[in-house]
Amino acid sequence: MSEAQIKDARIRSLMATGILDTEAETAFDDIVRLAALVCKTPIAVVSFVDTDRQWFKAKIGLEVSETPVEMAICRHVLVCDDIEVFPDLTKDPRTTGNLLVTATPSLRFYAGARVDSPDGVPIGSVAVIDTVPRPEGLTAEQSETLLALARQVMAQLDLRAQAARLKDGEDRFRAIADSMPQMVWSTRSDGYHDYYNARWYEFTGTPPGSTDGEGWNGMFHPDDQDRARALWSRSLETGQPYEIEYRLRRHDGVYRWTLGRALPIRDGAGQITRWFGTCTDIDDAKRLAEERELVSQELSHRIKNIFAVISGLISLSARNHPESKAYALALRDRVMALGRAHDFVRPHSKASQPEARAATVFALLTELFAPYDGAGGMRISLVGDDIAIDDRAATPLALIFHELATNASKYGALSAAEGHVAITAELTGDDYRLVWRETGGPTLVGPPAVEGFGSTLSKVSVEGQLGGTLTREWLPEGLRVTMTAPANAYRRPNRFT
Repeated sequence: MSEAQIKDARIRSLMATGILDTEAETAFDDIVRLAALVCKTPIAVVSFVDTDRQWFKAKIGLEVSETPVEMAICRHVLVCDDIEVFPDLTKDPRTTGNLLVTATPSLRFYAGARVDSPDGVPIGSVAVIDTVPRPEGLTAEQSETLLALARQVMAQLDLRAQAARLKDGEDRFRAIADSMPQMVWSTRSDGYHDYYNARWYEFTGTPPGSTDGEGWNGMFHPDDQDRARALWSRSLETGQPYEIEYRLRRHDGVYRWTLGRALPIRDGAGQITRWFGTCTDIDDAKRLAEERELVSQELSHRIKNIFAVISGLISLSARNHPESKAYALALRDRVMALGRAHDFVRPHSKASQPEARAATVFALLTELFAPYDGAGGMRISLVGDDIAIDDRAATPLALIFHELATNASKYGALSAAEGHVAITAELTGDDYRLVWRETGGPTLVGPPAVEGFGSTLSKVSVEGQLGGTLTREWLPEGLRVTMTAPANAYRRPNRFT
């Protein structure tokens, strides 16, 4: 680098420290006192070399606070490795013409240790000065002390840089937090609330600082306060994320449903240092969801009634047209199976909600097999992996297994007293496989000559609605049906989260 480039780099680094023209600080004043005491000199300074001046951050035994850069003996220290010593300033060609030497205060001895900026650029020195020559210079102990004091100056500069970065980070955080639509808050590791952003005070209308500590809980609806405090205490004890819905009092006194969330911040040792959280007004969304749920329940109830009406119409048609009775009854049974599947997964109100049950494959099949002897027990068994389902999978499952059970009771294993059906389920990787196996029924001699409507309907349901495959094996001991489909086809992701 050229001399000009070196100077530019030095000035940039010096400016970045923000040290120039700052008020006196005890830490720096103590450094020059100790330097003068140990080196036994009347003058000691902490100086920095600016563009056209030498500025003293701390000084003892010297009246001026700065000098022109041409008079700065410190600038010669910037190019040394550690300490630069001038035993007699009148005899060194670099300083013989310096006005600080030739005129008042008539300096004669100088020793300086270089000071670097936090980014490693020489910007100043810690120096001891005398008005009489010192041919012996400094002792080894004095030199080591001067170097140590220079390191202390650099440590102070680094602390200032860290503090500046921290303040800048805090300012950035506050600017970001205040620009967010959510209410943002923070607590100490013990859960003491000590920060809220502008949105919190705008929403609640409370004076700044009034909800610090435990004051936040009083802003909740009385019916939600104990629950919120219990959940928050549990998160503080376990370190688990905090999430809750509660009613928060707005500035006009109206309670609004709010989603509260918080996550812990941990240090390198895994200890929680702070909690950061948000409050999101979800009142409008929650009320809209409730309205949609009511509409969904009403539509679902009407669909259930439609199944009943269709089943009734089919039965009536069967009575009026005896020649179509077999077909009509089979169609009615299929419609009723679909109705049971729909009722199993449809939205319910509190009044229509059946007894608690899990929406799973096994639960649905158990309900479908209820009309058959030994449902889910002696004659039809369910073993293996059970998975959750929703309405997407309920319809094809109801059609497929209704057809299998119906045919088994007419022609297969369930038509014999000792017959049995075993259903096994296995979750392998991304696929879910169901195997229907009949035993104890009439001996099979091969597949039927013509594939029935029910078999075709079952295959179409698996391939079209679940994106899977269905195979049949006509074994002598009984029918074996294997149905394989992606596990995620049985339930929409994040439906209940």
